[in-house]
Amino acid sequence: MEGLGTTSTIDVQEKHQFDVTSLQGYMEDHVDGFSGSLSVQEFAYGQSNPTYLLSSGDQRYVMRRKPPGELLKSAHAVDREYKVISALQDTDVPVPRTYALCTDDDVIGTWFYIMEYVQGRVIADSITGPYSNTDRSEIYDAANDAVARLHNVDFEAVGLSDFGKHSDYVARQISRWSGQYEYTKTVDNPYMDNLIEYLGNNIPNDDSCSVVHGDLQVANMIYHPERNEVIAMLDWELSTLGSPLADFAYLCRFFREGLRNLDNESLGIPSEEDYVQRYCERTGRDGIDDWDFYLAFNLFKMAAIQQGIAKRVLDGTAASKQAADVGAAAIQTSKVGWAQIDKSVKLD
Repeated sequence: MEGLGTTSTIDVQEKHQFDVTSLQGYMEDHVDGFSGSLSVQEFAYGQSNPTYLLSSGDQRYVMRRKPPGELLKSAHAVDREYKVISALQDTDVPVPRTYALCTDDDVIGTWFYIMEYVQGRVIADSITGPYSNTDRSEIYDAANDAVARLHNVDFEAVGLSDFGKHSDYVARQISRWSGQYEYTKTVDNPYMDNLIEYLGNNIPNDDSCSVVHGDLQVANMIYHPERNEVIAMLDWELSTLGSPLADFAYLCRFFREGLRNLDNESLGIPSEEDYVQRYCERTGRDGIDDWDFYLAFNLFKMAAIQQGIAKRVLDGTAASKQAADVGAAAIQTSKVGWAQIDKSVKLD
């Protein structure tokens, strides 16, 4: 989710245009403090839910909406995003303030919600960008801390006990993403076939449950303009109740992907072992069993997402102009995923 909290916006793409006057009327009735003439731009990132910068004078908001067109069942769940962000408002988890959720398609054509525009930095190049070693260390530690805060939330106390099932998260996720992968499959991929079979037959025996984000990455967090501190976590479309270990492992994919052939220490990035240990300290764990399984599971999940993007490009419903490149990466991602299980797989 690159660009939120920055000025990287574009004119609204033709396929994502809507009745601005209708939205303005809705905001006048449902967003406290809103007034004036509304102008709209589209954030120039995203492959899922189109996201817009809404401005009126010195007031700024962000709108996330379902994309138009035929969509996968349960995908683009802006109502779930709104529910979890709203529930976390009074915790120590950094989230934007929410204003309104609209489930009336007559307003702009699809469901949407409006939230606070958080001014800060989105760091899409945390590995290769122009950061000092100290900065990188703090950036990654801040992400670790934000995730630990999320997983420490008492989901029943914040009204999210009905946000998902309390058990069998990994099994359900494997079933879900296997099904969506098969539905969106455009080419044969033996690595995905191997992962689907292995993961389903080797699920760890762990019954921990928390709010899970579902798409944890540094680029889905807004950092303070001057300090390396996470001030908002973004893109909650895949959030539910589930395994915090699987959720944290998704964040840690970069150790087996982008950092695979790099020297962490020379970049100021902690080792994978130290990073996992810091999370365990923050969440009161002694360690994480079956770590390679959780990493393989999340690489499988990412590959399924990428394949879905590739299919939506063909169908014309993907939001990002770069989505075709992301979809093409599905085979490589699944190969890296299978290499976590089959250590004989050679990676570049």
